[in-house]
Amino acid sequence: MYIGRFAPSPTGALHAGSLVAALASWLDARAHGGQWLVRIEDVDTPRCVPGADQAILQQLATCGLVPDAPPVWQSHRTHLYEAALARLVDAGLAYPCACSRKDIELAHAARGLSRLRGAELPYPGTCRPERGGLHARPARAWRLHTARSNQKMPPTPTERALTAIDSEASTALNLVHWHDRRLGPQQQDVEHEVGDFVLRRADGLWAYQLAVVIDDAEQGVTHVVRGEDLADNTPRQILLQRALGVPTPRYLHTPLVLAADGQKLSKQNGAQALDLTDPTAALTQAASTLDLPLPSDGATLADMLAEWTAEWAARWRS
Repeated sequence: MYIGRFAPSPTGALHAGSLVAALASWLDARAHGGQWLVRIEDVDTPRCVPGADQAILQQLATCGLVPDAPPVWQSHRTHLYEAALARLVDAGLAYPCACSRKDIELAHAARGLSRLRGAELPYPGTCRPERGGLHARPARAWRLHTARSNQKMPPTPTERALTAIDSEASTALNLVHWHDRRLGPQQQDVEHEVGDFVLRRADGLWAYQLAVVIDDAEQGVTHVVRGEDLADNTPRQILLQRALGVPTPRYLHTPLVLAADGQKLSKQNGAQALDLTDPTAALTQAASTLDLPLPSDGATLADMLAEWTAEWAARWRS
């Protein structure tokens, strides 16, 4: 059975970009005859705006995008994240880290490396157990040991095929391969491009990567439809899914709505809340980003959604 979801962060009301993701995920669920869930991702509590969660749910309802089950809030699910981290620690796949961002920058500088503009520095593994652990410093965060997790991952069919034709199979198996329904074949060497990523932050809050993997697994999510800016998170989540022994959903990453300066439209760069005085106009704009046809003349909200569902099924039902 198909189960999809839309998972907004309540750091403000929905804007044009987030409506695109909501509409795409709703259409995909309807095209597959499946369930569509809404999950409020509020683990980053300092950034959450009081009342934004209810505002988002009202905006979705105004657009005719109503979930098939009551919404859930990540802030109510911390016991699930605690249990998952404990499993990873017991398996030797997660470890405490004492490094600050400055420590990471200094470690890279000592190797003659510098940060690319706008890029995060890969974690150099300073606190890995085999490198001496915390070195008598207090723990700040918890990280996934990507090398050990990768070793425990069973090869995918793609990886097995690569191994069969590539004499440098070890290189192929360092990569996480997945297929995006829109973007096609993807791969990333998480250990070297990202490093051991955070599961629980220095401030005690749960990291997005762990929370989203546990929530998708616990809710039985089979298909994830979300913005293309999140595609880079997928290989980290696949590593976690396999380390925890939970299924990997199918992924489809949608086009982004861009601001006037060419950057992704987001709350951080001042994206305005949706004007839903005319929800059909807002939905039509979102549909145009997804390359869906204009609705028929005089179409109601329900008619528009039905037309787009049929078009989506023809393109993306596979």
